[in-house]
Amino acid sequence: MTCTYPADFSGRIGPSYPETNLTTLHPHHPQPHHAQAPIPTGTVVPQPPPPPMAACGPPAMSPPPTYTTMGPYQSYLGDLYCSPDMGYYDPYYPKDAELSSCRYGCSNFPSHWTTDVLENRHVGQYQDQRLTREAMRKYLRDRGDQVLVILHAKVAQKSYGNEKRFFCPPPCIYLFNNGWKRKKEQLERDGATEQESLVCAFMGIGNSDQDMVQLNLEGKNYCAAKTLYISDSDKRKHFMLSVKMFYGNSQDIGMFNSKRIKVISKPSKKKQSLKNADLCIASGTKVALFNRLRSQTVSTRYLHVEDGNFHASSTQWGAFTIHLLDDNESESEEFTVRDGYIHYGSTIKLVCSVTGMALPRLIIRKVDKQTALLDADDPVSQLHKCAFYMKDTERMYLCLSQERIIQFQATPCPKEPNKEMINDGASWTIISTDKAEYTFFEGMGPVKATVTPVPVVSSLHLNGGGDVAMLELTGENFTPILKVWFGDVEAETMYRCEESMLCVVPDISAFRAGWRWVRQPLQVPVTLVRNDGIIYATGLTFTYTPEPGPRQHCNTVDRVLRANPDPPPPSSVNYSAAPM
Repeated sequence: MTCTYPADFSGRIGPSYPETNLTTLHPHHPQPHHAQAPIPTGTVVPQPPPPPMAACGPPAMSPPPTYTTMGPYQSYLGDLYCSPDMGYYDPYYPKDAELSSCRYGCSNFPSHWTTDVLENRHVGQYQDQRLTREAMRKYLRDRGDQVLVILHAKVAQKSYGNEKRFFCPPPCIYLFNNGWKRKKEQLERDGATEQESLVCAFMGIGNSDQDMVQLNLEGKNYCAAKTLYISDSDKRKHFMLSVKMFYGNSQDIGMFNSKRIKVISKPSKKKQSLKNADLCIASGTKVALFNRLRSQTVSTRYLHVEDGNFHASSTQWGAFTIHLLDDNESESEEFTVRDGYIHYGSTIKLVCSVTGMALPRLIIRKVDKQTALLDADDPVSQLHKCAFYMKDTERMYLCLSQERIIQFQATPCPKEPNKEMINDGASWTIISTDKAEYTFFEGMGPVKATVTPVPVVSSLHLNGGGDVAMLELTGENFTPILKVWFGDVEAETMYRCEESMLCVVPDISAFRAGWRWVRQPLQVPVTLVRNDGIIYATGLTFTYTPEPGPRQHCNTVDRVLRANPDPPPPSSVNYSAAPM
């Protein structure tokens, strides 16, 4: 895999003197070139754990829990039958019902229930206004999605006693795309005041013992929760952040969850081992870097890119992809990245995951007090203090000075040749980051139900070919009231469980009238649509690839879809699935 950036990059940051401003010297925007896999993969977004339950299916609870919403509409809690960690109370569920297992081994619903029964149980939650083909065409032209992104660290340090170790970097949300502006305008057209059309949000750690923190968006598209922490009385080893969102008129948007966060007691000072791989940092993953002078929270600054410059921000933090390079890799327009875990002494590249801007080649070094260790070679671990030597310079290190990012020239240790003395501004704390992204659009106009749970598709798998080609979707938050669409064509869909759906691939004639076989390549987006018109973009596409000629027609699609527990053998070359 190679990364490229414009030819005007000189390979040097500046002359070798103690401080050189970096903020205007790096206009290059390297973009990693990834080989496109035929089937995309991704991290499945988990569901919130409380309350606990044993195995799959509804838990035995007495009395059943109650659920409240912050708006006038009843929230959809999601009868997610195949989720071992949801634990929602299901009033429809007979306690003595016999459970059946899906192909994934989940005892997910009573054996006498059919998919139609499951779907009918969901329909009552929504106003049925099925998406029309014309509405889908309009959506595909305009793409007015509402996109919510939750950014957070992958680990959180536990607080002990009365102390409060606030999460660092602070978890935050971003509202992307123009769908939020359109929704605000639509609410105001319907009579809402400006205040009533604003988005309100709260964030918590999924624990009733700690109040959720209000996120003051105030018309902005970004806000961070700076006062969240997890105490030692909370015995969870992992947790997820929860974001409750609604409009100022109390109309509920829904509850959204982050990715899973690991709880640690404190950063390990021992030499890290790859046996603790979940605490190590792999090449190609995203990290955040922050600097905290004299352990003062108010002095914390984060490496960030804004207006084309690297700077040290006190409010926003950037997620940077950390790439492992060969030690003999030169500074050039392209660089080849390696797989593996990052070790001290490795040559790396830091590339902003949003803007694509990158710093020159760096060697990551371990920090011991105010010195950088030149001979450390153990794996880099979460919340370690690191220094970044700028390769092929005279002891220059990445450093901050107030809001500026500069070079700092280290001083050799007279008594210890394996160390170099650095200042506080050149010592950075490194931590892995993660992102949960939710995309939705009201395809048939406003709905009263919440948009959650938002389905997330992690992979596509093609089974069969010709008239019996079927696509299996794997992911999270699937429900029986979802349909798969290929472009503007609705596909016959079968719900299996919360993590799996199956659909018939529409014939090419649905897109090209008169075609009996695929004559030219055709790529269409794959989307999920709820029965009240909510469209959930998956970010994945399906490609019809040319066939040599007409194929023999087969009338067994319905039988295969509904009765065959074993999927047909994979097709050869007629279809492919790929990210958009």
